[in-house]
Formats: sequence, C-alpha cells, structure tokens
Amino acid sequence: MPSYVDPSKCDGCKGGDKTACMYICPNDLMVLNVEEMKAYNQEPDACWECYSCVKICPQGAIFVRGYDDFVPLGGQVHPMRSSDSIMWTVKFRNGNIKRFKFPIRTTAEGAANEYAGEKGANLDDECLLLESDLPTPTKTV
Repeated sequence: MPSYVDPSKCDGCKGGDKTACMYICPNDLMVLNVEEMKAYNQEPDACWECYSCVKICPQGAIFVRGYDDFVPLGGQVHPMRSSDSIMWTVKFRNGNIKRFKFPIRTTAEGAANEYAGEKGANLDDECLLLESDLPTPTKTV
C-alpha cells in the first residue's frame, strides 16, 4: 500500500526547496508542488512502503494504508518519532487504540562498530572473523 499525503496537514516543510519526505525517500517518489506548497507521491505504484517519509514528516501529514492482515479494514497506523524512540499508534475500526514504543538508534551514523578489537576485524586480512583461530591446513602429497 503506497504512502499518501494529507493536503490539509502538509505545509511543504515551511517553504523550503526540498521537503523532509523528498530528502528521505529512497525511491525519489515524493515531490513538492511549488504552486500549492504541498508534497505528494508522484508514483504510488513504485512505493516500497518503508515508512521513512511517514516517520520523518514534521506535520504527521503522510500516511500508509496498512495491509488487512496487519491493520484490519478501516484501521490506521501512525508512527510518531521522538529523539530516542518511535511510538506506533494503531487505531482499529472499532475505535480501539493500541500503542507500541520501540527505541531507535542513537549512535552517530558510522560510529557503531560491533567488531572493534576482535581478531579478524581487519578488512585487509583475507581471513573471516573466526578463521584466524583455526590451524592452517597443510598439504599432503
């Protein structure tokens, strides 16, 4: 299900030349209509449903229609991003609301190095991570 923009909520990111959704979309689908200063998905069929535009929109104007097995008919899913987590709100068609909070990455981009200090972490070495512990095979003739 592709993303769509609610024009009543979209403010074109306050008149910038590139909106947040345009910046984040991995498929370059979001476009700004400069006459109306509203963003829109120019090719919904190509949407990857990655929710990147939904999460980054400062006005909460972008939505993705969920699949029936995840969001029952008539339901809505809205993520709200904070500095350390994303709160997912699922509103079912009967009015019930469920919220789920998940942490997000707080390390600087490129700063995470899970294998720092491990043997075999040298990218110039031909060995895999644990191969340096194995004995060297010997040839028999």
